[in-house]
Amino acid sequence: MIKTFDGLWVLETDHTTYAFSLIPTGQPEHLHYGEKIRIDEAKDADFLREKHAFQPGNSVVYDQEHTEYTLEDMRLEMSGLGKGDIREPFIELQRKDGSRTCDFVFLKSEILPCKAPLYGLPSSYGEVEELVITLKDANYGETLELHYSAFEKEDVITRYAILKNTTDNQLTLERLLSAQLDFDQKDMIFHCFGGSWANEMKHFRHKLSGGKVVNESRTGTSSNRANPFIMLSQEFTEEDYGPCYGMNLIYSGNHYEAAEVNGYGKTRVITGIQPLQFSYTLNPGESFTAPEAVLSYSTAGFNGLSQNLHHFIKEHIVRGAWKNKARPVLLNSWEAMYFDISESKLLKLAKAGKQVGIELMVMDDGWFSNRNDETSSLGDWQENKKKLPGGVAQLAERINALGLDFGIWVEPEMVNVNSDLYRAHPDWTIGIPDKHHSEGRNQRILDLCNPEVREYLISTMSHLFSCANISYVKWDMNRIFSDCYSPSEKNQGQTLHDYVLGFYEIMEALTKAFPDILFEGCASGGNRFDLGMLCYFPQIWASDNTDAICRARMQTSYSYGYPVNTVSAHVSSCPNHQTLRMTPLSSRFGVAAFGVLGYECNLCDAKKEDLEEIKQQIDLYKKWRDVLQFGDFYRGKSDNIHTFTAVSRDKTRAFGLMLQELVEPNTQSHIFYPKGLEENRRYHFYNLEKRYNIKGFGDLVNTVAPVHIKQDSPVHNMVAKFVTMPGEKEDYETYGANLMQGVRVKQAFGGTGYNEEVRYFQDFCSRIYLMESI
Repeated sequence: MIKTFDGLWVLETDHTTYAFSLIPTGQPEHLHYGEKIRIDEAKDADFLREKHAFQPGNSVVYDQEHTEYTLEDMRLEMSGLGKGDIREPFIELQRKDGSRTCDFVFLKSEILPCKAPLYGLPSSYGEVEELVITLKDANYGETLELHYSAFEKEDVITRYAILKNTTDNQLTLERLLSAQLDFDQKDMIFHCFGGSWANEMKHFRHKLSGGKVVNESRTGTSSNRANPFIMLSQEFTEEDYGPCYGMNLIYSGNHYEAAEVNGYGKTRVITGIQPLQFSYTLNPGESFTAPEAVLSYSTAGFNGLSQNLHHFIKEHIVRGAWKNKARPVLLNSWEAMYFDISESKLLKLAKAGKQVGIELMVMDDGWFSNRNDETSSLGDWQENKKKLPGGVAQLAERINALGLDFGIWVEPEMVNVNSDLYRAHPDWTIGIPDKHHSEGRNQRILDLCNPEVREYLISTMSHLFSCANISYVKWDMNRIFSDCYSPSEKNQGQTLHDYVLGFYEIMEALTKAFPDILFEGCASGGNRFDLGMLCYFPQIWASDNTDAICRARMQTSYSYGYPVNTVSAHVSSCPNHQTLRMTPLSSRFGVAAFGVLGYECNLCDAKKEDLEEIKQQIDLYKKWRDVLQFGDFYRGKSDNIHTFTAVSRDKTRAFGLMLQELVEPNTQSHIFYPKGLEENRRYHFYNLEKRYNIKGFGDLVNTVAPVHIKQDSPVHNMVAKFVTMPGEKEDYETYGANLMQGVRVKQAFGGTGYNEEVRYFQDFCSRIYLMESI
């Protein structure tokens, strides 16, 4: 709900209030964003307004009629440089006369009955009102619109800005951010998430006592170095308790988030397009729209904030046929055969997949032109007839005949120098003409600023996607930008943003032309995992690292801001191809199940017992898929033990995971804390019964064997075929409120004995716990 009074605006959601008003000099003063308060008339907000009688020393006042305060010591909805506020600016521009001062003051406000889409950019959608605050530069006359919407059920506020050149002269926009939040406190904790390839989404925490903390991308994408999602909390905030804010950006390019504490103890947090390497020329009558920012607040800790954001993304970001449709369990060919693919190998792998319950077979890289390694053929999207004699169409038909859907990998934004496309159109790439170019992964980036390139890609991909019965497309992008220069741009400061707009134009066309295809985003894993991508790709490959322990950490971090059904996760072989770590198959499944489950291993070479276990895993996942993909997700504490719970929306079923990283000696007791259950509902809590290979106990077998058995000897192997060790059984019936106090599960092995009452829980082991309403 949006309410307006005389110079006061209030946006309300079910549990939060966002309020701001005008100060006498015409700037919007931020009053409150947080727990819901009651404002029925303008005077109800008087207690929130800052009170100043005299300006601070060594400061600038806006004008001589208002000498009691300086903009530097006010909480503002937006700010520019030149009028006394020397903090991080919301907007920067340069005019024909060289002036950079921004003096935007209130002109008018309007409440629109419905939220409008953004020009050229993806955005949230829904039946909500939109508040537009129009400011005008008092000196030059440009207008700046601040747009707000409130998504009540999800406790989300969205913001974006539009600058309009309503003057008679050209200007250069050097910065226009999407949201600014000013707080009259310091010592908050700034949370951000970053890393590198195969090491995405490390959780960093910074105490905001003074100075500035920056989270930014300079890669040309939203990047694995710094995801655009950030959080703010108090030091005492925990998973289920305490206040916290979340901010994200619906944008897939370079972004910039900063939190700055000034000398007056005020904290400013901003998010938007990265100003570095950005400048946009606006002629008279032209405008620039900043991406939409997403804000949320919760008093129920990080899990409460995540619930807000998960519900918002599922309902107001993800769209199309796959929004509420169960995602298939896929088998990807990459780690099974890398570039060395053929129709016969793919069909053999698909048959093995079908036998264990796979629903979708995906052909990854290596199927086109002369693509035998990463040095050639990107851009030449014609099937290699030596590898696929009947082409993509025949392969898809034969895979469909097995009862499987068919999917394909592409990387349309890239081109190898060793390709027919590059030889024909060397001017179609990002790079400085006739100058040395620094490559990544032996490839170059096509210039999506160029309309010819966009038309070519739409045409080429449309032909490919319609040549066969393709149900799924994995869209990859395996490098970051270098030598950033577009031959089609007059102002090179526009290149990076116009590339993103060009990408969105392509995806808008393809998703409309092929609405039933499930598009999965990928960029060397998590190098472009953001809300902009999720507007076209219902799921994104979170990392090229499939190691279960690494993935548990990454998926925990992703879950703070993104629902688990947007995170693709695969069970792969061991030793893991990225870490060489050995983890139990059950743990690899348990972690991947808390994402969109897939498999990426050579099932043709798998042991019989592993295939049997995989079949059981997929059967279990299908039974619980609605809970895992569309239920509510909760995190537990994640030190050495990771705990996840997914609860159906009606709270009748729950799926839990407890995963241990490293064994702590003589630590027998563990407690599993389910979350999200209905307190007064009775549940049946149980685990999956399992037996364990006796070889996992090493030569301890000799403590019970009638004869000595040498470890790893033929006798040991023979005994292991017929003798297994029993696993523990958990089985309880009680109320949800009781279970959420913590389930004391049976003791872990502690070195002093083992029987059916002891939990085999070694390094990287896990347990799945199921809860069903009685």
